[in-house]
Amino acid sequence: MEQNTLYPIFLKTSQLDILIVGGGNVAEEKLHFLTKSSPDAKVTMVAPVFRESTKALACEFQVKMIVDHYNANYLYGRHMVIATTDKPEVNLQVYQDCRKLNTLVNVADNPPLCDFYMGGIVTKGHVKVAISTNGKSPTTAKRLRQFFEEVLPKDISKMVENLNVYRKTIKGDFEEKVDKMNEITQKLVEKI
Repeated sequence: MEQNTLYPIFLKTSQLDILIVGGGNVAEEKLHFLTKSSPDAKVTMVAPVFRESTKALACEFQVKMIVDHYNANYLYGRHMVIATTDKPEVNLQVYQDCRKLNTLVNVADNPPLCDFYMGGIVTKGHVKVAISTNGKSPTTAKRLRQFFEEVLPKDISKMVENLNVYRKTIKGDFEEKVDKMNEITQKLVEKI
């Protein structure tokens, strides 16, 4: 059985320069996904035309919009790029240009042309759970997201805050602190 070998990370998107190439439905979906999870993300979009609803969403989150056709000059200084155009040749060019610059790239709905996937995300205060299906089934990721939204307690963020305060009061070396935190949080697992 094939395994998911992706390495999950949580990015501080306010410290990264992100470019979305495209201005249609898929671009709006990616922008919505990104800003829902990271409202302080630093995003620029480039496309010859933008949908009105995309413009409204971009305005809400201070996203810079450039009305122009894609060219490789827009990649300089970017950490991540998401290509969403309805032109496969443009998306392929974005991918190839990103490879030359060692810039992470995601070509929407084209897993072979992706360095990363934008999976399902559940956020409850300080707790964030990311879900990946290895690019195989976004619908499954969506259903798992809905499941976790239901089963994670509404007050889980308060619990995390309380454990953080308690953790700061524990004396001893790192190993002793870990043992004590494991002992306390074991009760959480037993209740599930």
